[in-house]
Amino acid sequence: MYNSEKAHYIAVTGIILKDGKYLIAKRAEWEPDFPGKWTVPGGKVSMTDYSHRKPDTEGGKQWYNVLEEALRREVREEVGLEIRDIGYVTNLVFIRKDNIPCMVVSLFGYAVSDDVKLNKDLSEYKWVSVEEAKKYDMIEGIAEEIEMVDNFLKTGKVPEWKSLRK
Repeated sequence: MYNSEKAHYIAVTGIILKDGKYLIAKRAEWEPDFPGKWTVPGGKVSMTDYSHRKPDTEGGKQWYNVLEEALRREVREEVGLEIRDIGYVTNLVFIRKDNIPCMVVSLFGYAVSDDVKLNKDLSEYKWVSVEEAKKYDMIEGIAEEIEMVDNFLKTGKVPEWKSLRK
């Protein structure tokens, strides 16, 4: 039985960098959550993100780097890119339209190439600067996350998320 007090979907998103620009993509209009909004690649973590590989511990019941593996898969599926050097940005929870909470872990990584190939869930993409990203109709909070990564690249520190809206 589903217990919403204990169960959440877990998802990852990736702020992808290439040559000082950030990859953003527009969600298809038919998407149930955030239709037509600009975002970054990502999606739900699934058991196949670890169950197909040998466990990392001798006890056979622990896998490491599951979020990183899920992000690599999602970025490959959604925008056709391979990524490297994945790091942590922040996390959030939102309530989906079906009232199931979703924990999103936001990560960043570097694109190995810039040959983007969108899947059917996305309609457009752009490589943008931090300032350009703020001009797009993005899912709330994504522009702040991009700014956090930009700050990390300049200072070596990832600040906690704070709204750009004053």
